[in-house]
Amino acid sequence: MTLLSSNTLSRWPTDRILLWLLRGIATIAGAIVLLIVVFLVMEALPALRHVGVTRFFTDRSWHPAEGFYNLTPMLWGTLFAMVGSVLIATPLGILSAVFCRYYAPPAVALPYRKLIELLAGIPSVVYGFWGLVVLVPLIGAIHPPGPSLLAGIVIVAIMILPTIALMADASLTNVPQQYMRGAAALGLSRWATIRGIVFPAAKSGLFTGVILETGRAIGETMAILMVCGNVVQTPDSLFDPIRTLTANIALEMAYALGDHRAALFVSGLVLMAMIAALVTAADWISHGKIYG
Repeated sequence: MTLLSSNTLSRWPTDRILLWLLRGIATIAGAIVLLIVVFLVMEALPALRHVGVTRFFTDRSWHPAEGFYNLTPMLWGTLFAMVGSVLIATPLGILSAVFCRYYAPPAVALPYRKLIELLAGIPSVVYGFWGLVVLVPLIGAIHPPGPSLLAGIVIVAIMILPTIALMADASLTNVPQQYMRGAAALGLSRWATIRGIVFPAAKSGLFTGVILETGRAIGETMAILMVCGNVVQTPDSLFDPIRTLTANIALEMAYALGDHRAALFVSGLVLMAMIAALVTAADWISHGKIYG
């Protein structure tokens, strides 16, 4: 009893140091995010004062040289590209993880998993270059002009596919083996086990993967810039060129001055608001439905 108490006491200083270290790291991370938001607000204030908030959504176009600052077409372009890519990548990523974990033989599963990890590490500019050289001409042959919302959706879907696939694979791996043995004892088929037991048990990790891939889809810049045509308009079809908020910032920040520059920081605030809304919705859904 004395020995146990002595060992416990000897570990307390180390535990306290680790606790304060983790608190310090968490504080630094939170402070960095807060400083980024404050920086965006300070840089965007001149445009918010001179232009006003409503004009960013009611002006007839985006043409800062003529005093027009409408962000709505680029906001719609961002949302359409994000939603389309997530709808494509999510089922493909989850089903590929199911195949890798429960159907593929080990000789296939290991190289397949390594290939997915390799795809996750490819720079976005490489995806954009491939899309510009291969995908855009292919779409242009089907329905001109080629650079389009569809090209952006396909490229971003390919880019975020490894995120959801790897997260889903990790979530499926963490499903307790006794669940699988119990399902086998009940005589359930493999797919019935996956659908009725594995997916509910892994839903928290799967949901996290969807949130991560959605955040990356919102923030993608270079590949979207290269394949979407960069035309400021609300698309009427998948074959119309678009410009996203991130691409607009990348294209115009180098030469923007005055209210034009501040308006680009307003675009950054809109993107931050979208991410905040995504995180809030994810928290509400997870506590209200997944865990509730």
